Formats: sequence, C-alpha cells, structure tokens
Amino acid sequence: MTALTTTRLCGKARNSKMNKTHALHVIGLAGLGSLMTLVCVPARAQEGGYFYGGASLGQSRARIDEDRIRSSLANAGLAMTSMTRDERDTGYKVFGGYQLNRNVAIEGGYFNLGKFGFTSTTTPAGTLNGQIKLQGLNLDLVGTLPLAGRLSAIGRIGAQYASARDTFSGGGAVTVLNQNPSKRAANYKFGAGLQYEISPAFLVRAEAERYRINDAVGNHGDVDLFSVSLVIPFGRAPREAPRALATPAPVEAAPAPAPAPPVAIAAAPVAPAPLPAERRRVRFAADSLFAFDRADVKPEGRQALDQFSKELAGTRYDVITVEGHTDRLGTSAYNEKLSARRAESVKAYLVGPGGIDSTKVSATGKGESTPVTTPGDCKGDKQTARLIACLQADRRVEVEVTGTR
Repeated sequence: MTALTTTRLCGKARNSKMNKTHALHVIGLAGLGSLMTLVCVPARAQEGGYFYGGASLGQSRARIDEDRIRSSLANAGLAMTSMTRDERDTGYKVFGGYQLNRNVAIEGGYFNLGKFGFTSTTTPAGTLNGQIKLQGLNLDLVGTLPLAGRLSAIGRIGAQYASARDTFSGGGAVTVLNQNPSKRAANYKFGAGLQYEISPAFLVRAEAERYRINDAVGNHGDVDLFSVSLVIPFGRAPREAPRALATPAPVEAAPAPAPAPPVAIAAAPVAPAPLPAERRRVRFAADSLFAFDRADVKPEGRQALDQFSKELAGTRYDVITVEGHTDRLGTSAYNEKLSARRAESVKAYLVGPGGIDSTKVSATGKGESTPVTTPGDCKGDKQTARLIACLQADRRVEVEVTGTR
C-alpha cells in the first residue's frame, strides 16, 4: 500500500482556467458598476423602507483540479490512469433583507452550494475517491436599476463565511491518512441578474453569482450558482390608483345686455354677447401615471387619461395646457427635465388615443418650482421613505382646458 499524506480536492482550484470565467467576471463588473451608480446618484420618487424574504433554487458549478490530484498521486508513487468527475449539483439559498430605498438593499442569508466529487484509478491498482460539501452564511449589498416597466437589473457584492467539509477514501494501493478534513473561512462573493415585479407583493429574480471558496486541503477556487429566486416584500406600500381631483365649477355666463329702445330710424341688429370661456383644471398624481424615474405612461395611467378624454367630449377647445411637476428631491435641473418629459408624454397620449387636436395642446415642465406642500408639512432633506411619501402631492401632472360647450 502507498499512503497519501496529503490529498487535495477543490471546487475550482485554478483562478484562470475555468470555462466561462471571463464571461462571469464581465457580468459581475457590470452589476457592480450599476450598484455604484445607484449608490452615488440621488434617487427620485423612490419607494423603500420595508423588509423582504425569499428563497432561491438553481444549479451550482465547480471544477475539480485534475492536475493537482494527479500530482499528489505521483508524489506518493502512483500514476493516475483515469478520472470521473461530478462538478455540478443543486444549490439553494434562503435569505432576508431590508430595502433602504428604490435602489439599495442590505441582504443576508444561508446558502448551500451542494457537493462535488471525483473518483481516480491508479497504477499500481488502486482507487481514490473525494467529495466536498459547501454551505455558509452571506451578507450582501444589493443594487437595483429600473430598465423598463416592471423589469430591473440587479447587482450584488458582499462577504460570505463558508464551511467546506471534505471526505476522502482509498482502495487497493491507495491509502488516505486524513479522511475528513474541514475548514471554515470568510471570503467575497458577487453577482448580477434581472428582477421582474409581478405585483408589489411578489418579485422574481434570475441571477448568476460567484463564491470564492477555501477548501479543507489548502486550495482556493470559485463556485458559481445560477438560480431563480422568489421574493416577498413585507409591509410594502401598494401602488396608488390613478385619480383625478375635483375641478372647480364652471363660470356662469353673464346675461346679455337689454336691447336698445326703439327709435325713429331702424337700428342695426345687436349681436348677442359671446359666452365667456369655461376653464377646467384636473390634477393627476405622477406616481399613478408613471413608473419610477420614467416618462412613459403606465397602463393604469392610460385608463385615467382615457376617462378624462371622454369627459371632454363635446367641448370646443381654445387651448389645453399640460404642466408637469416634481417634488424637491434631486437637483432642480434634473427635476425640470423630468417634469417636461412627463408633460410631453401626457400631451402625446391626449393627442393620439385621446383624439385631441394637437394644435390646441401645449406642454411644459415646472419642475419643483410650484409645490403643493410647504416646508413645514414635510421636514428634512434626507430621502427617507417617510419624506418621499409626504412629498407625493408635489409629484403631479395638471391639465387645464379652456373652451366652451
């Protein structure tokens, strides 16, 4: 019998020779870039301040370092003749987190990357079997970047504390002295993916993550996890339904002047005085018309604008003015541009599906210049969930119609 004083097994021992390593690094760096952008750029019309929980299930992938195992056997006077590898398994996570705002969350949980193993045959005749099991705890910073509608990109970076437990056995000419080495170590992890909001109370994620692992026999490598997650927020405020505020009563027309008294010479007929123009002003909550930091009208907002267009049927328009307004969070320049884009979107919808003459409609952005709230109503400058909710009335689109029926 030949004794192996050290037998090595690793999820992926070499840093530069794993399939798809470069691709996953690119994905990870892209996710990290999105995360840093979200941390540095002020967010507007955000939502946050709630806990969430969830679970992930997917496939974990590692790489058995055949060259290192062959070298260990050679040092013991054995030649490896063949090897079978098991480099894929089912991985899962259970996690919970706190959504600080629309873009940034802190998340922690438990992960289990499964187990990986190999069987080698040798000359003189013998076999070497090895297996590693990986599990641990993690704490991540998670960034979210809205893309379109309910779809967002997510990136994460964090720390993890993993437990690696190895099991080795030998037969024939192979004898293993340390059959059950184990190790616990802290290391980094990162990942990127996509998130889709099925409803305010139910989210779905698809992610690729990389875990840096120290195995129990002195090797360092990476294990990748490709998973699908279900996320359930707790106490998240529901989306506000579209609503239009009450409008002032129309101005009553003044009575026409009495006809002039008769005179000897026939007087020219007196034309009736024109009716004064009627004005109507409707206010829509911006949160009900648009998604976060977007200027395209949501399906719920289209329903409100359709109803508004129907109510104007039969009116002869002199002018229709659309004004966009934002809250005071963020820079004045950005808020002015965002309010102008939103006003133009409402104008385009009224002209298109609404069927209103485009020459009678104008759109302008007022930014944060005319708030509904006062500084005493919503105190503070830090973008907390409470302040964002308090300033909701400032984020609006107002439509004023001047015309006669």
